[in-house]
Amino acid sequence: MPIISQFYGIIIRMYYKDNKQHKNPHIHTYYNEKEAIFDLEGKLIEGYIPVKKRKIVEAWIIIHKKELEKLWQITVTGKGYFKIEPLK
Repeated sequence: MPIISQFYGIIIRMYYKDNKQHKNPHIHTYYNEKEAIFDLEGKLIEGYIPVKKRKIVEAWIIIHKKELEKLWQITVTGKGYFKIEPLK
């Protein structure tokens, strides 16, 4: 479960071979003690993070959609991962 990006107190992870519980490509986000799962379209699938932080994550997903799609293909096959630029 590598950290693929981190910004504004938000940690973004993409789990290795995580295509059984949530079949569609997705990321896990953590902020304080809250966790939320987003698809690669920026839609909340499960969980909760505060609205302001959710909007930041949604924007980051839109900006990095192609990279996230490529990363998903790499991680679900267990071939590693790469980091994605945080919001600044």
